[in-house]
Amino acid sequence: MALRHVRQYPDPVLRVATQEVETFDEELAALVERMTSIMGDAYGIGLAAPQLGLRLRLFTYQPEGGPAEAVVNPRVTWSSEETDVDDEGCLSLGDSVRVPVRRPTSVKVEAQTVTGEARTFELDDYFARVFQHEIDHLDGVLMIDRTTDDEARAAAMSLLRPRP
Repeated sequence: MALRHVRQYPDPVLRVATQEVETFDEELAALVERMTSIMGDAYGIGLAAPQLGLRLRLFTYQPEGGPAEAVVNPRVTWSSEETDVDDEGCLSLGDSVRVPVRRPTSVKVEAQTVTGEARTFELDDYFARVFQHEIDHLDGVLMIDRTTDDEARAAAMSLLRPRP
């Protein structure tokens, strides 16, 4: 049921860059609570505002062993030269679509909390990948755009193509 709230490819909102969050208020906190609930119900590890049709620079994610958190106005300020390829999935592309994506193995992300406080994330491996995937959503980029495997992209597009 939670996926009914998540915009699905080829919804055009998934391709539009977002705008910075400027107001840190109860409305933003309520939105984060809603996003966290939908993400959990959909068994997602992350959920970006555009996936709910919102053009806000905001995502939620589920850290290991803790409560879900919001990341507001994130930007990658450093990434490692070392990269790794791993298969990624996305709540907006359905359960059957997974493609290999090459990403830096470590990143530094400057962001804000839901109350507007500055926050720095230094991430490696899995969560570096999660943050990069969600930040891509905020820039209107999907994992199918990032894959360098033409065969995997073709297979994914075949699954995503509307059927009569």
